[in-house]
Amino acid sequence: MFRIADLVLLTVVFSSMLAGIFFPQAGGYFRPYPLYLMMFLLFLSFLPLELSKVRKTLWKHISMTVWLTFFKLLLLPAIIFLILRSTYPRFATAGLLLSGVSTGVVAPFIATLVRSNGALVLLMVVTTSLLLPFTLPLLVKVFLGKSLDISFFGMTKVLSMIIFVPVLAVEVLRRWLPWVLRLLLRRRYPISLAIFAAINLGVFSGYGEYFRQQPEILISTSIAAMALGGMFFVFGLSAPWHAEPEDRIAFAIAAGNINNVLIIVFSARFFGPLEATVAAMYMIPFFLLIFPLRACENLLNR
Repeated sequence: MFRIADLVLLTVVFSSMLAGIFFPQAGGYFRPYPLYLMMFLLFLSFLPLELSKVRKTLWKHISMTVWLTFFKLLLLPAIIFLILRSTYPRFATAGLLLSGVSTGVVAPFIATLVRSNGALVLLMVVTTSLLLPFTLPLLVKVFLGKSLDISFFGMTKVLSMIIFVPVLAVEVLRRWLPWVLRLLLRRRYPISLAIFAAINLGVFSGYGEYFRQQPEILISTSIAAMALGGMFFVFGLSAPWHAEPEDRIAFAIAAGNINNVLIIVFSARFFGPLEATVAAMYMIPFFLLIFPLRACENLLNR
């Protein structure tokens, strides 16, 4: 069943998106900080999980982790690109980029809202982020015939910082300041809501004028983003078809709750406004996926 907390989350998320579009000056204060806010979200996601549990999940599901990582970073993008190229070629590039990006740092938070294997989701965040500097340029080269002038070490440094700084911070708290950790755990949900709002204000404040000048692009990119979210969810739930329900839901989260903020920046630099806008509008299915996840939780665990 759906919960009040889900509706509160969606209200905060979508109201902050609209506020960023219609009040860009206010949202502009948060524009430099989405990267650091995402790091803090991952920090909050690590709070209830010990590294020993993540290691146990890796050794217990190592073959499934290898398969799911391959599926997420290489096979799924190929499938999505080929589907869109034959149906809606205008959005094929955006689909390739969004399907080929790493699992987002918000995914472990989403995993706490439904009954899933949170350690597996966190593991997918780590593995896909570390491999992304190899796989995303490869996908772009193979399917789009374009070489990207990016710093491999710079991209690796940023993604590693996003992951390992929060991990280290949690371990320091667990060892030296456990009372702070317990306090943050009790306040984790409202703090996460505030961070979601700040990220949306920062991201969408940069698109306010663009959307007001071309309102029709808002509709088409929203529909494309919703369609992508639906495909990611279906393929994500189907890939580990033989696994336990908690693992299948976990990979649906890993496939659908992606690092679209990275693709916004990436698209703005190497592609066009259409790809960046689709990535921005993916915020809509990103959080709406809570509803089918909740329905599958009830169905698969019945």
